[in-house]
Amino acid sequence: MKKVHVKKKKFGPIQENPSLLGFGCMRFPTLTDDKPDIDEEKALEMIDYAYRNGVNYFDTAYPYHEGLSEPFMGKALKRYPRESFYLASKMPGWEVDSLDDVKRIFYEQLKRCQVEYFDYYLCHALNKKGFEVYKIPGVMDFLYRMKEEGKIRYLGFSFHDTPEVLEEIIRAHTWDFVQLQINYLDWTFQDAKRQYEIVKDYGVPCIVMEPVRGGTLATLSEDARNIFKKAKPEASVASWAIRYAASFENVMVVLSGMSNMEQTRDNIETLTDFSPIDDHEQAVIDRALEAFLEKRTIPCTKCGYCMPCPEGVDIPTVFDKYNQYAIDGQSGWFIHRYEKISEEQRANRCIACGVCLEHCPQDIDIPKWMEEVESAYENQKDRS
Repeated sequence: MKKVHVKKKKFGPIQENPSLLGFGCMRFPTLTDDKPDIDEEKALEMIDYAYRNGVNYFDTAYPYHEGLSEPFMGKALKRYPRESFYLASKMPGWEVDSLDDVKRIFYEQLKRCQVEYFDYYLCHALNKKGFEVYKIPGVMDFLYRMKEEGKIRYLGFSFHDTPEVLEEIIRAHTWDFVQLQINYLDWTFQDAKRQYEIVKDYGVPCIVMEPVRGGTLATLSEDARNIFKKAKPEASVASWAIRYAASFENVMVVLSGMSNMEQTRDNIETLTDFSPIDDHEQAVIDRALEAFLEKRTIPCTKCGYCMPCPEGVDIPTVFDKYNQYAIDGQSGWFIHRYEKISEEQRANRCIACGVCLEHCPQDIDIPKWMEEVESAYENQKDRS
């Protein structure tokens, strides 16, 4: 049986061989669309398939599936020898007010995941404000003590801010790895290029998150999809984004938050006998991106960090329905899709309180876009 590619190169302090494809545990199939409860039968089937095909890196976090991802992964991975996989989880800094909070959460996570240690542990979603938590006396000392005791094997952070803030954080402590949002849209859109270069220059290996940008780069627009299909009819649109992210020399793992077996199989096929993107394929990506950017979309990855909204607005779903409209231009379908959202969760309930702005890793002006969505809905409804 062929197995997903494993990079043999050693990455700085990390003397391991994690699979190039990492299983992101943020978007498992759920029992219902409106609740976070994981469809464990389907999710276990996906995890087992990935594991059998060489995927050995699993990335969860305290808030994923509203707290249900870590306990589920504990149950799922308990069936395998502990030394046969790498488990990553993260400290949710926004839940921390004191050193005691850090200790409580960390030990709770070990218990949830049914492990004695984390192979990879991250300070979650750092930005300039979020990094202040790690300046609380004793917090970083505790994390380094956990590393000395073997409860953390490698310590890093995931990041959402400017290159200047990234450099400030990476210089502040000794880090084993950094997790960045890298994809062919954000390479220039959010200056991922400069962020990647900073991490590489400091000799720190990189793990990639959001290679398909929350599914956006798996769907794109019809014009963009046709460019990819013409160039390589047998390849999925998503596979171009996965291969792009995996092609960088300093990338150790590419995470994909897989939601069904089809995505799992496609990602494994993509990174089995992996070959990096060549110059001709890069030109194809550039043409497809140019076609896609002609459509006006909201740069939302549906991560859910903006939730819950104090007024009840379902922010990710509202943006998802609008983006489908921006991409396909079908006003009738937009009205139909949008009206499936309950009235209590629609854009017009937004009062621009700004709570969501503190948590959005993409720095989206959410209240402004809520006005845009509501305006588009009212205009299209009037014309129908």
